[in-house]
Amino acid sequence: MKCSLCKSGETKPGKTTVTLQRGDSVVVIRAVPAEICDDCGKYFLDEVPARRVYGVAEQACARQVEVEILRYAA
Repeated sequence: MKCSLCKSGETKPGKTTVTLQRGDSVVVIRAVPAEICDDCGKYFLDEVPARRVYGVAEQACARQVEVEILRYAA
């Protein structure tokens, strides 16, 4: 699909690193499946990976994690 950010690149399936921050908590999740623009590098998550990534981040914040680095597991 055409990238909605740069409007010139095409997205292709791949894996990316997602970094989320809320307050003092930082959660890094590696190897997240995504559509990635071959021009600007912007990634787009499908519904299932997005829900999972945000759920993991919510749990980390609830535990008052300062920094957590994880690998995405399907």
